[in-house]
Amino acid sequence: MKAIVTGGAGFIGSHLVDELLLKGTEVYVIDNLNSGISSNLNPGAKFYNIDICSPQAKSLIKELRPDAVFHLAAQADVGRSIRNPSEDAKINIDGTINLLEGCVEASVRKFIFSSTSAVYGNIQQDIITEKEPTNPSSFYGLSKLVAENYIKLFSELFGLPFTILRYANVYGPRQQPKGDGGVVSVFLERLKINEPIQIHGDGEQTRDFIFVKDVVSANIAALNNADGMTLQISTGKSISINYLLESLTTIHKQPILREMVPSRTGDIKHSCLSNELAKKHLNWHPLIPLKEGLHHAYIQSI
Repeated sequence: MKAIVTGGAGFIGSHLVDELLLKGTEVYVIDNLNSGISSNLNPGAKFYNIDICSPQAKSLIKELRPDAVFHLAAQADVGRSIRNPSEDAKINIDGTINLLEGCVEASVRKFIFSSTSAVYGNIQQDIITEKEPTNPSSFYGLSKLVAENYIKLFSELFGLPFTILRYANVYGPRQQPKGDGGVVSVFLERLKINEPIQIHGDGEQTRDFIFVKDVVSANIAALNNADGMTLQISTGKSISINYLLESLTTIHKQPILREMVPSRTGDIKHSCLSNELAKKHLNWHPLIPLKEGLHHAYIQSI
């Protein structure tokens, strides 16, 4: 099988590339290294340093004619999307459309899209299902939702098979210490340089933290399952930032200094995603408990 991974030098994308190669897949990586890191690149994959918005990206898909395209490249920083919404839209919407056009012309068998829980915004529910209304509270969430809708319409008009995967808060080795989504890596970076960990708001905001390897296995499962579906990839467990910090304290085995700072514009108070549909339609389950995943991330970062 032949696959293209956009964002294959990034956090999740590089882990996906590693797993695809282990399974004998012929892998091609598209990444402009704007947020990706060259040291993450697996030498077993063919790397193209090009932008997903460029004509070259579309031409490459048409030239390679892959069986599948895993689209992970994105502008994924909530704060950056608030500061520069036009850049966010160009990357996340225009870039996706460019790839979709290439996939249609190349008769790609499956388009697998990495989306986000940010499409729901500040929805006030203990656990969110795929049936809940979407109401993004950041331009990042909005641009990913618009990209989802383009994917669905491309499928309807041109017959392009797809699966959309909405991730909870992914964490693990290789994650960069930035943005709300990277809270675990941000905390680990502060520990590494022996600086206080900043807690935005009261620390009682909750997230659904899922280990990167579990997200990778969901992407692999989507190759042959869940055509035309939008599924949430999560643990279904709600974890407060304060509890996360307590867990890291146990692993670190030393007191951790904390600093309380104001909440940020566009931040979501609570987010926990049901994974029942993913379990059913992907035949997939998250396998890595939080403390085990935190231990892996901690060992890699310190």
